[in-house]
Amino acid sequence: MGLLVFVRNLLLALCLFLVLGFLYYSAWKLHLFQWEDSKYDRLGFLLKLDSKLFSKPAPMFLDDSFRKWARIREFVPPFGIKGQDNLIKAILSVTKEYRLTPALDSLSCRRCIIVGNGGVLANKSLGSRIDDYDIVVRLNSAPVKGFEKDVGSKTTLRITYPEGAMQRPEQYERDSLFVLAGFKWQDFKWLKYIVYKERVSWTHNIQREKEFLRKLVKAHVITDLTSGI
Repeated sequence: MGLLVFVRNLLLALCLFLVLGFLYYSAWKLHLFQWEDSKYDRLGFLLKLDSKLFSKPAPMFLDDSFRKWARIREFVPPFGIKGQDNLIKAILSVTKEYRLTPALDSLSCRRCIIVGNGGVLANKSLGSRIDDYDIVVRLNSAPVKGFEKDVGSKTTLRITYPEGAMQRPEQYERDSLFVLAGFKWQDFKWLKYIVYKERVSWTHNIQREKEFLRKLVKAHVITDLTSGI
């Protein structure tokens, strides 16, 4: 009996030793990979870019001669345009002559950066580093004015959906390109309002949604961590 206990303890110790050895070896290899062959610096910026990227031109605006048009008509948004044919055609009839501005069209798009809306950039003073990139992509209503030191001042593309879009025209950068990320049928309807310069009907009742959220907070279903919805 004593021998069996000794063998069991020996095997457990051996297994523990092997596990710790494997973890140590993995961490060592990961360390070598990160610091000797890493593509990114400590701040997460790309150090070296493959010259083959962005080498093929692509159409910026969809038209009905798009070779995958028939395929995307088979799927509902956000995977396609099923049920939105007439609305899309109405939009394309106006936008078919749209082109990039000369400044954007001349860019090689060799070095790009996407700037999100999180607070991770606060007090990091990376503004000048961000502005060094050829293409600066911002999302939704990510603010720039007043935060240039941390987020930069350049905006090449601003990608958003209706609810995340800036509501005041003066907040948009004059030289930037607005890109709609449509993923539901109301988004295409909103785009038609914009293209035809019609009165915009928001896709959501924001006030009603706020009232609903306040009820959830009051019922202790969710917790409001902001200064008030």
